[in-house]
Amino acid sequence: MHDDRTLVEARLKRVLDERIRPAVYPESVPLEVAVWHAPGEPVPVAEGLAAAPEPIEVGARWGAPWGTSWFRVTGTVPETWAGRTVEALLDLGFDENMPGFQCEGLVYRPDGSPVKGLNPRNQWVRIGAPVKGGEEVRLHIEAASNPVILDYHPFLPTQLGDKETAGSEPQYTLARMDLAVLDETVWELVLDLEVLGELMAELPVESARRWDILRAVERALDAVDLQDVNGTAAAARSRLTGVLAEPAAPSAHRISAVGHAHIDSAWLWPLRETVRKVARTTSNMTALIEDEPEFIFAMSQAQQWAWVKEHRPEVWARVKKAVADGRFVPAGGMWVESDTNMPGSEAMARQFVHGKRFFLDEFGIENDEAWLPDTFGFAAGLPQIIKAAGSKWLLTQKISWSRTNKFPHHTFQWEGIDGTRIFTHFPPVDTYNCSMRGAELAHAAKNFKDKGAARHSLAPTGWGDGGGGTTREMVAKATRLRDLEGSPTVVWETPTEFFKKAEAEYANAPVWVGELYLELHRATLTSQARTKQGNRRSEHLLREAELWAATAAVRTGFPYPYEELDRIWKTVLLHQFHDILPGSSIAWVHREARRTYERIAEELNGIIDGAQRALAGEGSTELVFNSAPHRRDAVPAGGALPAVVESEVALAPRVNGGYVLDNGLLRVEIDARGLVVSAYDIDADRETIAPGCVANLLQLHPDFPNMWDAWDVDEFYRNTVTDLVDADEVGLGADGVSVRIVRSFGASRVTQVLSLAPGERRLGIDTEVDWHETEKFLKLAFPLDVHADRYASETQFGHFYRPTHTNTSWEAAKFEACNHRFVHIDEPGWGVAIVNDSTYGHDVTRTVRDSDSGTTTTVRVSLLRAPRFPDPETDQGVHHFRHALVPGAGIGDAVREGWRINLPERRMSGAREVAPLVGVAQDAVVVTAVKLADDGSGDVVVRFHESRGGRTRATLTAGFEIGGVTVTDLLERPLAEAATPRRDGDRVTLSLRPFELVTLRLTRA
Repeated sequence: MHDDRTLVEARLKRVLDERIRPAVYPESVPLEVAVWHAPGEPVPVAEGLAAAPEPIEVGARWGAPWGTSWFRVTGTVPETWAGRTVEALLDLGFDENMPGFQCEGLVYRPDGSPVKGLNPRNQWVRIGAPVKGGEEVRLHIEAASNPVILDYHPFLPTQLGDKETAGSEPQYTLARMDLAVLDETVWELVLDLEVLGELMAELPVESARRWDILRAVERALDAVDLQDVNGTAAAARSRLTGVLAEPAAPSAHRISAVGHAHIDSAWLWPLRETVRKVARTTSNMTALIEDEPEFIFAMSQAQQWAWVKEHRPEVWARVKKAVADGRFVPAGGMWVESDTNMPGSEAMARQFVHGKRFFLDEFGIENDEAWLPDTFGFAAGLPQIIKAAGSKWLLTQKISWSRTNKFPHHTFQWEGIDGTRIFTHFPPVDTYNCSMRGAELAHAAKNFKDKGAARHSLAPTGWGDGGGGTTREMVAKATRLRDLEGSPTVVWETPTEFFKKAEAEYANAPVWVGELYLELHRATLTSQARTKQGNRRSEHLLREAELWAATAAVRTGFPYPYEELDRIWKTVLLHQFHDILPGSSIAWVHREARRTYERIAEELNGIIDGAQRALAGEGSTELVFNSAPHRRDAVPAGGALPAVVESEVALAPRVNGGYVLDNGLLRVEIDARGLVVSAYDIDADRETIAPGCVANLLQLHPDFPNMWDAWDVDEFYRNTVTDLVDADEVGLGADGVSVRIVRSFGASRVTQVLSLAPGERRLGIDTEVDWHETEKFLKLAFPLDVHADRYASETQFGHFYRPTHTNTSWEAAKFEACNHRFVHIDEPGWGVAIVNDSTYGHDVTRTVRDSDSGTTTTVRVSLLRAPRFPDPETDQGVHHFRHALVPGAGIGDAVREGWRINLPERRMSGAREVAPLVGVAQDAVVVTAVKLADDGSGDVVVRFHESRGGRTRATLTAGFEIGGVTVTDLLERPLAEAATPRRDGDRVTLSLRPFELVTLRLTRA
């Protein structure tokens, strides 16, 4: 037989595009259209429906950036269409290639009830099936003219990312507004041919199945009269029934399709627009659920559910019914799909607390899975948190984006820092916007790394980011692919159903230990410094507010601010979403975030001040309050004592210029350029700074990645560096015992103050940067005379080790990594910590010196970047950072100093000392939360963990009479399997394994 394959395939494409698809709607009549443009922010539905619109014609421009236009479409169904299926085709000016990234609409009936969303791949509204003829049609469309930020030429700087700079030029051209007859036979034929054509293209050319399909398609095309597609579509379909009925091989890969619409809670749109994106998508999905009896849709992010409940009660009613029917599934059990690298220990825990509690309270549903398809890598402390929240599974897809190394598994056990293992799945379809195309499913089957041991994978199916979710076409394709030879099998299932099957078939899944590092988007650890600082400060203010409010409530009857703290926590958690905290959203998002963090700080400082005043009483004694989890200058953790006179720090001129700082423990030499040339640990008789090197060295790199400007820093940035060694000024600080340095470079200026703390081996470095560079990367370098093949960086409830070398491509790819409050590097018996109050990104490198063959290990803190997309003014302006160099530090010192710099002491005049509400004697045990129980019972909840990576016995002493003690999960529910702690009066003792996290609930007698 002659090979006419390409001839038939080309014929299929042209006939589908030019004849069959256009015949889906064979008859149409125009609708009358009128529009009212809301003058500012979106208006309530009732106001939009009641507004007086003006006529507008198809072809007219509409929609200023970020505007809202209310369209009214009216018409009459022709009498001649009686008995047929009729739909309204409403094209706002869509580009089908941009679902979720341009204009969108939500259709309402005149009574205000929602119908469905309008999106580039979902432009129809059902009028009747069948119609009687003569029906009057009246629909209203709330249309959002969201501008296209990420265009065909991506990453171009644009002012469209903020309504304050976006202008008023109309963004869209109104396209088709018609009533049309839907020929369902032709629509089905289109899906038959698409499924078979896509499957055929993925089969081997030598496969008999491919040729069977080819011949069937050819026969179907022969049956189509191109001048009467509608009259011959049924005959064409009949010629495909045989190849569509052939069952899949028993060994075929099995795909669990989960309806999905990944919606970034903010990204290239502001938070307020996400509220509407969610309403459109949930309207779409509840409508599809009513039409398709097998379809299952899952939605994560409790915050998005809460938005629907608050802002769209009419949509919420439909959602609740679909949940009750088991078809609309709460997923993930987190408040948002957060970043997991940067949120602190308690914040990461509260993501699950607030997310799971919302779904339990609203629906009685407990989530067993964490659902994070798009998060930019996963911290090694996360498995323990997932388990402590009562969950056991994790799904993500993002690791498939890694550029250097291909992850070796799709289904595996992920082991965290404490030994906890979580059953984890990466969908091999490699997208969280699967559309049921043959190429996607074939890729999933071929790509699946665990063939031979496992057979199941999951496919999140639907257009995300406001693209409308799953479409009826995807559902129709899945129906054909349920059991089709040559294809993986497809069935609609919930995440729980998938994970149960996957876990059951793969009892001995391989284990991956440590972080799940994404070899991409590393610059998200630095971009938008103010957002990151706002997050860090909010986390610590929340700790203080809970600690002091709980202490005051127990001691003085102070009213514990349950509702305020709940609301503030949810706001902070929202801003940890994986495009807000990482700094990859438009300017509008970060402008609003700054203002939100300012309001949060003001409110939390008010709570803290009120609680501390209640505790201190009226008096003139200056009291020092210590919110950190370790004793500080004789003040116990969680307590307050009278202030004491501090010891002296000596400052003297240095030979050859500069200054020497000395407090008897640490002697620091600063040269005439303001660079640290020596940091000498007097007790250890040891120098910190590597020979011939200088520390506190600011370094400037060009920073123009190949893609994803705010997200990425590419390794070649290191090829060019400018050391900022010239100083405008080097002199005494305002206190007379510190050194002040001023440097200018480009259009920017840096002012630093270096100081020693009395009685501490700690060099404080306060840095102010007035930053006006573009596409530059600013680092602060510390070359250390330490030989180490690994270093520790803090993560949630512990720390994680990374190599300092680049033996393999896996290590080399980690050229920018995350830490929380500290990085620690050591040799046996002596180490150095670098602690911070607000930075996350860093790099660690090692070199061997020619002079003495010693090793220089250089730690560099990432301070600022200046990408121009999606926010062209990223990080412009004044920034403040606090760091400290701590020579002679063990890992426990690093932990303590990290907390110390983030929780500075507070001073207040009062009458009485404050004893801690709870105390733990062992320094290795860190208390991360002291609060009253969320249920309002008045019980005291204490959360703590072992912080050094070793075993310890912890004794907790309560500063009140205990009636009972219970080990709980993060949601403060008793853990049945937990051992009962030993209790002796108001003392509770229990053993902790390395990094173990424990939550205790103490009932007050």
